[in-house]
Amino acid sequence: MKEYLDLVKLVMDEGVRKPSRTGIDTISVFAAFYKVDLTKGFPLLTTKKIEWNSLLHEVLWYLSGEDHIRNLRQHTKIWNAWADEEGNLDTAYGYYWRHFPSAEKNENGEWHVNEVDQIKYVIDELRNKPYSRRLVVTAWEPGNATKSKLPPCHYSFAFNVSDGKLNCHLTQRSGDIALGIPFNLAAYSILTYIIAQEVGLQVGMFAHTIIDAHIYVADNDSANAKYDHLEGLKEQLTRQPFPLPKLKIANKPINKLLFEDFELIDYQHHPKIKFEVAV
Repeated sequence: MKEYLDLVKLVMDEGVRKPSRTGIDTISVFAAFYKVDLTKGFPLLTTKKIEWNSLLHEVLWYLSGEDHIRNLRQHTKIWNAWADEEGNLDTAYGYYWRHFPSAEKNENGEWHVNEVDQIKYVIDELRNKPYSRRLVVTAWEPGNATKSKLPPCHYSFAFNVSDGKLNCHLTQRSGDIALGIPFNLAAYSILTYIIAQEVGLQVGMFAHTIIDAHIYVADNDSANAKYDHLEGLKEQLTRQPFPLPKLKIANKPINKLLFEDFELIDYQHHPKIKFEVAV
């Protein structure tokens, strides 16, 4: 996909080397942006194989609102490194999507906490006020973020309707170009497809702002050499993208959708490229 390859080139050409929390250096660009037209196909990378099984199970886990990975880990190891032995996470995106804490004062001036289902709010608004400019979902809870092992990277997204099409904009504080961004791009595109179908709209554009867009780098003779992502990304730049696949979703309510209700059609891809995760 050209938009992704252009993002890779941008970070390679303009990135500044700096240290990271993981102990592995990155080359980083501030405030990278791209957008893709979802009407041209489902944006799953074709210059390497993306693990569809893991990706879709993760999206359905988000929508479940669970704050643990005891069910998710049966299908993918994506979150194992950040969960405790019982599978609990101190930050779970979907939990805040579906159960965001909202503090209010009662008539006696005492604070109490309600939960807000942000996904339900967005769907209700799209049905009743489709041109609202308040269709925002956040996974960033400040108190949690100060103590979480891994605060949300893709922390806020907003929907916008234009010409009968649902558009989505994702804001991400930190984005691993080789590993994370291909998943984030596809995951939020799936979410856009799901919500568009739920409210009777067509899909439109997916846009993405990455505040710290980075590629992990390491010298060949260093102990961290296995974490270098440059060579794998350079290999992708030599590959000619295939046509994008299509995504078909069963006509079911959002809270009843299962893995088998999604069909990825005509996914052609180049061979898998192995990238090590810097934890």
